[in-house]
Amino acid sequence: MKTPQSTTTDWKERNANYTKKLAKWTAAWVVTLAIATFGPVFIWQQEAITITAIVINFLVGIGMILANKHHLLSLDELQQKIQLNAMGLSLGVGLISGISYSTLSTTGVINSHAEISHLVIVMSLTYMVGIILGNRKYQ
Repeated sequence: MKTPQSTTTDWKERNANYTKKLAKWTAAWVVTLAIATFGPVFIWQQEAITITAIVINFLVGIGMILANKHHLLSLDELQQKIQLNAMGLSLGVGLISGISYSTLSTTGVINSHAEISHLVIVMSLTYMVGIILGNRKYQ
């Protein structure tokens, strides 16, 4: 029979394992994205290789999503709530600011093109703030 201490240790080990897997999948996705983005510019000139690199990046992205799902399911209820709230905040801010930014660009109010990288930065910062505020709220 497992003691409460061994159950806690098992949970911590399992959580650490899922966190490491998520980190590896995220790193793999970033690397495959860099290859798909910069490969056609600096390494190859063939469209077929570019398409293959993008498909690989897409598939690794699906793996990253699944790793994120497993990671979230391994968290306790409070951490899941904090994550869900931060994700909801990030989605809302990203959607509203992204559409507004795109509209400013398409209507000519701003001269620059609305870039997806700007939206990713806004959503990432919003997510981090949501995590920090959520942890602070429930400490």
